[in-house]
Amino acid sequence: MLTLLSRLLSFSVRHRFLVVALTIAVGALGAYNFTRLPIDAVPDITNVQVQINTSVKALSPVEVERQVTFPIEWAMGGLPGVQQVRSLSRYGLSQVTVIFDDGTDIYWARQLVAERLGAAKESLPPGLGEPQLGPIATGLGEIYMWTLEAAPDARRPDGQPYDLTDLRTIQDWIVRPQIRTVPGVTEVNSIGGYERLYQVSPDPAKLVGYGLSFRDVLEALARNNANAGGGYIEHKGEQYLVRATGLVQSEEDIRGIIVGNHGEVPIRIEDVAEVGVGRELRTGAATEDGEEAVIGTAIMLVGENGRAVSRRVDEQIKAVNKSLPEGVTVKTVYDRTYLVDATLSTVRNSLLEGAALVVVVLFLLLGNLRAALIAALAIPFSMLIAVTGMVEGKISGNLMSLGAIDFGLIVDGSVIIVENCVRRFAEEQRRLGRALTREERLDLAYDASQEVRQATIFGELIIAIVYLPILTLTGIEGKMFRPMAQTVVLALAGATILSMTFVPALVALLLTGKVSEKENFLFRPAMSAYGRALAWALSHRPLVVAAAGVVLVASGLAAAGLGREFAPKLSEGALALQPARIPSISLTTSVAMQAKLERLLKERFPDEIEHVFARTGTAEVATDPMGPNVSDTYLMLRPRSAWKKAATQEELAEAIEEAIRELPGQNYEFSQPIELRFNELISGVRSDVAVKVFGDDLGVMLEQANKIGALLRATPGAADVKVEQVTGLPVLTIDVDRRMVARYGLNVADVQEVVEAAIGGVSAGEVFEGDKRFDLVLRL
Repeated sequence: MLTLLSRLLSFSVRHRFLVVALTIAVGALGAYNFTRLPIDAVPDITNVQVQINTSVKALSPVEVERQVTFPIEWAMGGLPGVQQVRSLSRYGLSQVTVIFDDGTDIYWARQLVAERLGAAKESLPPGLGEPQLGPIATGLGEIYMWTLEAAPDARRPDGQPYDLTDLRTIQDWIVRPQIRTVPGVTEVNSIGGYERLYQVSPDPAKLVGYGLSFRDVLEALARNNANAGGGYIEHKGEQYLVRATGLVQSEEDIRGIIVGNHGEVPIRIEDVAEVGVGRELRTGAATEDGEEAVIGTAIMLVGENGRAVSRRVDEQIKAVNKSLPEGVTVKTVYDRTYLVDATLSTVRNSLLEGAALVVVVLFLLLGNLRAALIAALAIPFSMLIAVTGMVEGKISGNLMSLGAIDFGLIVDGSVIIVENCVRRFAEEQRRLGRALTREERLDLAYDASQEVRQATIFGELIIAIVYLPILTLTGIEGKMFRPMAQTVVLALAGATILSMTFVPALVALLLTGKVSEKENFLFRPAMSAYGRALAWALSHRPLVVAAAGVVLVASGLAAAGLGREFAPKLSEGALALQPARIPSISLTTSVAMQAKLERLLKERFPDEIEHVFARTGTAEVATDPMGPNVSDTYLMLRPRSAWKKAATQEELAEAIEEAIRELPGQNYEFSQPIELRFNELISGVRSDVAVKVFGDDLGVMLEQANKIGALLRATPGAADVKVEQVTGLPVLTIDVDRRMVARYGLNVADVQEVVEAAIGGVSAGEVFEGDKRFDLVLRL
């Protein structure tokens, strides 16, 4: 190996122009790869998982668990590479999450789940909803959020002001389709407002009077809302396609549909029902600064560059605003770009300051500016080599990976070689009494590099070996810290290669003329003091060793008392506040309480909080299923220089918690947007630490969970300890007396159809308005 290194050093010195040109080309490749490097604020620690969401309208959690969740969860058993299957059943929603081993290809995992899901669908009752796979995203997926706002004087074409239903329609049919076309966006989620629909509300008394039923109305709507094709006919040498149109176009068309006959008089929908534009029973709502709003969320495809996708979405939002009705605008409320840019700024400043400090120190130590610059050039080129390795190894650039690079380690080998070359050049010039010739300079550059190369390469290998244990980490620990170790090793490898090729070539090229080894006047006293201290230490060896042992033991005892944390918390520039209310609360009341909370926060913290928005309940795409009693509240903070009531984010959270205690009926948890999403996806809970209780008796499990919660509350340092609410949701149950309904000639299904249509509503088709389509619903 040493022979190979000698040949490499000789080649680099003799073909110095070629080596420098190749190094510049490698640097240019690294600069190009930097534009391809996936960049985000933190490492993505989300496990490989596939979500299966089934929207089950109007069913209670018990029926959802029994009829939908259990068959799907059962079908996922036995899939290769599955670590865990967990599920959640709420009103109107079933969610099953299948977690695979780390390293599993997400598309292969989705294919396996889709195959099993096809078999599971056969076990599901018909008409309850179609299971859908969740978006291909991770905990870093929610990169951009916006609200739709209408100016106070904005008017619809009919002269009426825009309401929440209109804004939701604009979000679903104008904004969402355009954002979904952005490269890197896998899904666009919507929450807030009301989904528009056409509603037919029969009068039960009139139906009885005409001898009609709900089923008659439903069948009449279905029969009179369809198009049909009749093939084609040939006429005078031309071919005509035949189609019969029958889709309803307006409320008047719906009112004119014939339900039956009373004698010879036709009975129309308008005779037995009211027809109008209605609202869907919603499972979620959104608020902004104390007012109801419509919020859209762009979800990034797994593996994409968060910074680049956020910028693309932002550019598309500007184009979307041009296509909206007059007076309606899209307002950005959360943009991941600001956090990524802040992270990159921190890394960039650290790198530039470190590089400048290295150059200054090298100049002071070597006393030669050219030599200092030669050694310092190893820093940018090593970084660019590491970037190329990160791109090829699919390692994202973030605060953990890029911020872990130590310039002292990178430049160490180059400094030793440059310093030895300067020393040898100066000694040889003093011996000869003249400047070196080109051949003498080349030979001496090779000899000086060869002289220290073995020692420096072993030192760099030892440093790289230190990171090997980190490279063996798996799970969340591996995803968090392995990119850091990989980046450092890549940078060290690049620095090692440069110190054997690029640095000797530059020494041979640039260290011409008179070269002197000067000792800086600042270091003369230090060197003198060090010499005296070294002599004293060698003459008092037992005392020095004993003192070092005492310091080591004392340091160990002090370290044992320090707090421990998995990873340092990144300040995201935003807070996530989660109010939890009683399970029986209605969505309307929960939204009213949330609006009051937001107004209080804006009033009490005007200098700290720029704006507040929240999502209550479950959005259209149930990536984050919540009941109506839980709100994800985002507090977007102003620059810290403007704060008056706190100096740090932790102090601000404490001040906010103190202020909102006056609002009754709510418990609060504080977190940050990305941190909160990671907790939800990885463990299915919203806290840093969770204890799960398993069993088959809900009452016993709840009792044990309350005992565990009491123990945890007594633990020093524990905050926001709570037991998940699993009971307390009121249910109005209608038990059908089979004997009584049989006396009236009715089946159980007849009664259930009336109950379903009366409250939840029954779909009778769709009404098309251009590209838009709205449900046609039969509901009392």
